[in-house]
Amino acid sequence: MFEDERDDKIYNLIITNGVDLRNEYGQFTEKLFSKVDFLWKESISGSYANAGDEFYQKVDRIILLAGLYNDNKEVFEELVNAGEKYNIPMVLVRPLGLEEVPEFLEEKAATIVGWNANCIIDSIKDAPETM
Repeated sequence: MFEDERDDKIYNLIITNGVDLRNEYGQFTEKLFSKVDFLWKESISGSYANAGDEFYQKVDRIILLAGLYNDNKEVFEELVNAGEKYNIPMVLVRPLGLEEVPEFLEEKAATIVGWNANCIIDSIKDAPETM
């Protein structure tokens, strides 16, 4: 990799989690870990609705795993509201093996991506800062 292409930023992510019958969260984080040149950490809150300014001001991207939406609608709504309030770009990841995403999430996302590790990283890095 050329020195001027090197990205030393550590991306602070919120990744949707919760009821996950197909282990999409685990598979998604494996994709992130597989890209050793992508630096990231995860912010987690017991209640995203009650997490305050200090918590959200450190977050770079919100990752919405669309395959988890039906079983975790409340968490998704809290994160979408926070993303809009704090101008945090939201990256929507299609359900594993499917193309369709919930329309509500598609309208709110800065970008939509599938399960290719390189495309995921590019989407995180290139997501527009404001919507």
